Amino acid sequence: MTDGTGVARVPSVNALSAPLVAALVRDAAMLRLGVERLEGGCTLVDAGIDHAGGLEAGRRIAEICLGGLGQVAIRTNPAFIRWPWRVEVHVAHPVLACLGSQYAGWSLSHQGEGQSFHALGSGPARALAGRETLFEELGYRDQADSTCLVMEVEQRPPAEIVEKISRDCNVAPERITLILTPTRSLAGAMQVVARSLEVALHKVHALGFPLEQVVDGMGSAPLPPPALDFITAMGRTNDAILFGGQVHLFVRGSDEEVEELARRLPSSASQDYGKPFAQVFADYGHDFFRIDPMLFSPAQVAVTALDSGRTFHAGHLDPALLEQSFGSPDA
Repeated sequence: MTDGTGVARVPSVNALSAPLVAALVRDAAMLRLGVERLEGGCTLVDAGIDHAGGLEAGRRIAEICLGGLGQVAIRTNPAFIRWPWRVEVHVAHPVLACLGSQYAGWSLSHQGEGQSFHALGSGPARALAGRETLFEELGYRDQADSTCLVMEVEQRPPAEIVEKISRDCNVAPERITLILTPTRSLAGAMQVVARSLEVALHKVHALGFPLEQVVDGMGSAPLPPPALDFITAMGRTNDAILFGGQVHLFVRGSDEEVEELARRLPSSASQDYGKPFAQVFADYGHDFFRIDPMLFSPAQVAVTALDSGRTFHAGHLDPALLEQSFGSPDA
């Protein structure tokens, strides 16, 4: 995307992620991924349903979700002795990368004969479809002739879902890549935990802090062990961020408004904080929408006010709750 003079103004998340998608497909055998062409020509990448996938596949998929604007790495984690690895994320254009691409905001459903499909879509295709009101606030719509969508799901999408994606994105099916990442898989857990910064920015938005005042940021969260069932896996990936996520934001604004943002940002500021997520989910009768939306936040934050140079800290890491969630026989 340019201003007419050839000078780039706002990057295209689809253009930047396209080579990452091509490399993922090219290296599928090395990454233990399954790749197939659906009847309509769409490319389907299996990262944990019938193929093993793995952490490196998940790391690459996370960078695709970020629209090619971020780096995801596995580093040692001195904060948690028993869980010594963390997923670190740093991005250029944090609001665009995290909310305009990575956020799982596109709801896709189809009810057919004997088949029910529902998934939330992440990645650069969202910026082509623009189905969410969030894009009106961001003032961003991308243009591209190929695209990719990541779905945290355990079943293949029906043809009707592919047709909808093609229609809404105005991209031919043969130019679409769909990546499937079950939460219980290694790749799925990796790409979810790589959302520590995105979770923070989503809450920044929910708290009403102006997104245009967010300049930069980074985040990390401990890498959880995979689980055999979806509920446990969903709980562990959420808890990695709720109890072990660390985020540093750099923003414009007065010290007063930045300090207030920091105070309200951590997960511990929520009325539902204090139990592993799977237990909170069960307590609400597995009704996701009864959970306090303010719970979805990193555990510990630092917010630097660029106009004064002051940094405000809030929240805390919670090894005990993380251990309850991750667990292990020798605990």
